[in-house]
Amino acid sequence: MSQIKIYGLKTHLDKTKIDLSRVIHECVVEVLKMPADKRFHRFIGLDATDFIYPEDRSEAYTIIEVMMMTGRTEVTKKALIHALFHEISTQLNIAVNDLEICIIESPPTHWGFRGKTGDEIQLNYKVDL
Repeated sequence: MSQIKIYGLKTHLDKTKIDLSRVIHECVVEVLKMPADKRFHRFIGLDATDFIYPEDRSEAYTIIEVMMMTGRTEVTKKALIHALFHEISTQLNIAVNDLEICIIESPPTHWGFRGKTGDEIQLNYKVDL
């Protein structure tokens, strides 16, 4: 299971969210081997007064938080971060300096969906890769 929150200036996210969601999802499917129909993205567009960031960032500054169950190797998590940097900067022309990515993990027992906890559900994809 993974869910993704994307934070940025509302004016920027409104223009890019469809393409950004597509690119993020492509990376998650490729690297984490998630099923193509499992897309859980939340865009949090902020007003300029609510999104304070360093002067060396542009209006495209975007924070991506990937929440997922524990189990992926360090190699897999690093591969996801590198893929996101590469694909977003290449496909959407957002500078890597304007991207920050954080993976937040918690055990399956801390997840609840479909009326059960994550350790009680039979997933149709692997988490231990």
